[in-house]
Parts: sequence; C-alpha cells; structure tokens
Amino acid sequence: MKKIIKLDLLPKIFLIFSLCVLSMFYGIISYHENWFPYPLVSKVKSLIKESFTDKGYYLETEYSTLVPVYNENSAYSSLSLVTSLVEDKKMSARIIDMEGETLHEWEIDWFELWPDVQHIPKTDPWYPKSRPGTSIHGAVLLENGDLIFIFERLGLVRLDVCGNVVWRLPRRTHHSIYLDEYDNLWIPGRISHEEPLPNFPNQKPLFYEETILKISLDGEVLKEISVFDILKANRLEGLLYLSSFGDQIVNASNDPLHLNDIDIFPSYMDEGIFKAGDIMISLRNINTILIFREEDLNVTHMFTGMFVRQHDPDFVDGNTISVYDNYRLTEENYNNQSRILIGSFINGEFDVYYTGTEQEPFYSYVMGKHEWLPNGNLLITESTRGRAFEIEQDGNIVWEYVNLLGEGKVGRVSEVHRLPRGFTEEYLEQLIKKCGVNYSE
Repeated sequence: MKKIIKLDLLPKIFLIFSLCVLSMFYGIISYHENWFPYPLVSKVKSLIKESFTDKGYYLETEYSTLVPVYNENSAYSSLSLVTSLVEDKKMSARIIDMEGETLHEWEIDWFELWPDVQHIPKTDPWYPKSRPGTSIHGAVLLENGDLIFIFERLGLVRLDVCGNVVWRLPRRTHHSIYLDEYDNLWIPGRISHEEPLPNFPNQKPLFYEETILKISLDGEVLKEISVFDILKANRLEGLLYLSSFGDQIVNASNDPLHLNDIDIFPSYMDEGIFKAGDIMISLRNINTILIFREEDLNVTHMFTGMFVRQHDPDFVDGNTISVYDNYRLTEENYNNQSRILIGSFINGEFDVYYTGTEQEPFYSYVMGKHEWLPNGNLLITESTRGRAFEIEQDGNIVWEYVNLLGEGKVGRVSEVHRLPRGFTEEYLEQLIKKCGVNYSE
C-alpha cells in the first residue's frame, strides 16, 4: 500500500528541509569566513584533543643513550631554576645544580593553590578540568627565595621558599615575566571579549585583547596598557587584520596578536638607538616585534616577517636585539630548525647566530627562551623537546639538561634560567632551613 502524505504536512516538511539546507550553507560559509561558531568550535576541538592525549606535555624520549654535557671550564657554573612538567602530569619548579641534581622543589598544583576560583567561569575553555590542568609559563626567583610564576592564562602566584601562598593575582596572565631594575614585574595579560569593542568594530567576538601589565612585588597592578591602543595610537591598526580573509570587510577574531614577551631596556646598558625605559614586545601571530615608549605609547621601531612565530626577544646592547625564532613551518619541522637571530637596528639586518643541524637538532614549535650569560655564553630552552643547553660563541655545546622522566618519556620544559652566582647551595640551605627540610638528605 502506498503511503500518502497529508497536504497540511508539506509546508512543515519544506520548512525543515529549507532549514537544513540553510544550516549546511551557513556551516560552509562560517568555516571559510571564520564566522561564529567556527572559532569557538575550533578552540573547543583543540582543547578536547589535548585533554585526551599526552601530546604537548610529554614526548617519547630521543635521549635513551644520553650522556649529559658539562664542560666545567667553559660553562657558566651556577644554580638554575627549572619550570617543567614532571611525572604523573604534575607541574614543578625546582632549583638544580650543574649536574642536574634537584636541590629544592616546589610541587605546583593548580587545584590546591587556587581552590576557590572566582575570576574564570567554569564554562571557559581554559578552565582546568583535570591535572595538570594548565602549565607554568613564566617564572622568576627572588633573592629571598620566593617564587613568582604564571599559571598560563589563569593567574599569577607568589609562593615563599617553603611553598606557602604569599598572594594570588586573579588576572589572565600568560607566557613570561620580566623583573626590571626597579622591582616591577612586566607580564602579558589578556582580556576576553564576547561583545564588539566600539573602537575596534572589526574584531569579531570571541576575541582576546592583549595587555601589558606592570605589577609590584606585592601583587598590585600599577598599570595596564592595551596593545590595541598602542597600534591605534601609531596608526598601525592594519596589524590587527593580517589574518583577515574577507574581501568586502576587513575583520579578525579569536587571537589576532598573541603577545608572548615583554622586555625593558635598562638604564645600566649603554644607550644607542634604544633608550632607557624602551619597551619591546613580541606579537607571535603576526610575526612582529615592536619597541615603544611607556609615557606616550610612541612606537619607535618595528620589525615584521624576519622570523616565524617568534618568542623572547632580548636587548643585547643599545643597537642590537636577539630573537628566539621558532621558525615554525610545520609542527614537526623535520627539514628546518629553530634559530637564534641577532638583529642590528643600525643596518636592519637579522643574522643567524645559532641553529640546529641534523646531528644536533634544535627545534621548539611553540614556547622557548634564551638567556645571555655573564661569560658571553647563551643558554637556550628547547621547550617542546624537554631540553636546555648552553653554547659558546662558536656554537659548541658546553652544558645540557634534559627533563628525563620514567617510562621512556621527556617532559616539556617551560624555562631554564641560570641564577646569579651569589645564589649558592649554602645560601639556599639557609633559606630552606625554616621549612623544616633536612638539606643533607
């Protein structure tokens, strides 16, 4: 028997069919034009993928036959602060000696150190669900042994040498901490916008506004500077839309800039093109470095495109900077290596100071730090391979540290920072005596 469709159902069937067709076309257009909800869906997919895999936290060890490098005559011998992921998806900040032995450790747990979260809604994609939940990305050790560090995109914490909370700052801090000569902390911040900004109508929600936070050692926010405002003040709004795909309307969304480092030119360094107080920032997603003045936001220098997804630019002297060029062309990047570049602001040229080879690879597709040491050597953190190493000016490796864990794995290393020589094992022993720790064990 043939089925008969009632005539009064036809309009409803047609409506449902039309809605399905329209939804399909909107889905296609939203994908190509980056319309809502594609940015949100893409972000959630990425987070879900990361939450169900160890990728990004651990990698299978490439160092099963590793013989640690330590050339006592050439390396800058001092203690180091290491922030990394360790066994069982735990975060750690520890002080190690030149042989890689741990002398003191802070076990960092987001859920214990920030039990009553008010500044981040549970629906936020970055809200931690399970350990580790986040990472340490940016840390400094104070002379009295206190540790200040960033829970990535979640907040800033100061712990004393015994691990007790001194203060917490509920701001979306991320990536790096620069402690200037006046004991101010300079830290990237981030404001999440779910509504358009009147002065930036082409930023489509959800998007992030990057800010520069100036913070006291007591955890007080002294100043906040919007990177959007810096670009607008210097008629550089076009940098906000380098990733725009629209022909009719220039727009962008989500993470147009990705501020990942702040550096201040100090008064004790001889001036050249750069002057005391100049602020340098790194904007990864547009492959750009800006240098500007705090008082009027005037951009004095800008470089774009000499590097790919760079991190951690540093002032070398009054006319020179160095840049950690991740050179991320693919995630694995087998045919390329990350690079340390030296940029002269006299002739505008960037030269490769150090890069990896097939025999001695050097590649970090995200993150990464570098630090010029008092003896002229360079300390490099190769974050995603869980490694740090020190090189002489000829590129010869004179010290190496690998975050080897159990089960044939290496844990990601956020940063290895060499401490001043005055911060000795004996000095550290005096600091931690009040914690009831037996240093000799």
